[in-house]
Amino acid sequence: MKQKDPEKGKVIELHLDAPQLHADKTIWVYLPFGYDKSDKHYPVIYMHDGQNVFDHAESYKREWHVEEKLNNLHSEAIVVGIEHGGSVHRIDELTPYKNEAYGGGHADDYLNFLINMLKPHIDSTYRTMPESEHTTIFGSSVGGLISFYALLKHPEVFGSAGVFSPSFWFSEEIYKLIQDTNTISGRIYFMAGDHESKDMLPDLERMEKLVLERVQDKEQVYKKIVRNGRHNEKSWRKQFADAYLWLMQNEISNS
Repeated sequence: MKQKDPEKGKVIELHLDAPQLHADKTIWVYLPFGYDKSDKHYPVIYMHDGQNVFDHAESYKREWHVEEKLNNLHSEAIVVGIEHGGSVHRIDELTPYKNEAYGGGHADDYLNFLINMLKPHIDSTYRTMPESEHTTIFGSSVGGLISFYALLKHPEVFGSAGVFSPSFWFSEEIYKLIQDTNTISGRIYFMAGDHESKDMLPDLERMEKLVLERVQDKEQVYKKIVRNGRHNEKSWRKQFADAYLWLMQNEISNS
């Protein structure tokens, strides 16, 4: 008997000028299976480091295989991967504050591009659910840092964040920001491995405590510590499906 072909979404590649970053950005858009044959509207997940999300041009080992995982999950979300700035500009784009040793500090320019150019383009081109409660921002390392920062700074845009192995060590300013934040309305999925840097888990626990003091409901926050998890794409790839299911649980239950 011939087996039924797996239900697969499709990935579209596009290019957008990003004057805020003095660059032309490659964007990958995953559309769920059946998108073309329905009139349904979908929640959107914005993911940093787009080369590693959908494309393994840099290195096969560094790919998250997100397209495959979304297909296996029968994803009901549009996922947008944003090209990072390469070895020269990635840290600059994805960190909200400067670090004395590593520089950086231009996350606001990156988020300006995402919020004011990329998101309007996605919302006008595809059938999205544009409200904040249907919009997630997701990343790892400094991508985790900027995802957390974006949730605090732009709650009117982002209703949830996937925060993998966040680089909270980069600047003490991120702790000052949350201390100045009275209430967190969004949902946060924290994940880190117990074999990352010596500061990863203490930093995450410190931030989690501050977050829990500011949420309206502790169910807004989920933290997963992965045994033997390391600071690399292999670990993040393995944890993506669980994070997706938690972040999308309301969308899945209402679909």
